[in-house]
Amino acid sequence: MQGYESVMILDPEISDEAQQELIDKYTSLISSNGGQVVHHVADSHMNGFVRLKLALTEENPTIKPYDERRWAELADMTLPIDLSLAIVDSVHARWDAVYRSMAPAQFTRTFFHPELKETLTLDTHVQLYGWHSRHHVGHITALRAREGW
Repeated sequence: MQGYESVMILDPEISDEAQQELIDKYTSLISSNGGQVVHHVADSHMNGFVRLKLALTEENPTIKPYDERRWAELADMTLPIDLSLAIVDSVHARWDAVYRSMAPAQFTRTFFHPELKETLTLDTHVQLYGWHSRHHVGHITALRAREGW
């Protein structure tokens, strides 16, 4: 970990398998509805923020995965995207405050992900969510280009 700013640059050695897993998982989830993507990012990043706080305050906690497909079927997915954009902005501001306050050694703290059956460091966590943001911005950018927006 070279510092918090590495959220913007994924180390290919760390991310190849994780990136492919995320691509496989989310590609099937994303429809042509850009709003659904925004709502999904809000849901995902709220969960990610909680995972960060758990890892900083507990010893290798087991996090709770959630069923993204079932969450995508709930009524809030039809709300205006402004609501989820506000969530994303707020969660990212809080995430930023916590990550910037962390000592380098804290990036080695861990949590256990039962769905992946893996222990992940906070260093990996920040990189995965940085990738996740860029990945879905790419979905929305492609949708805008395809639709001529």
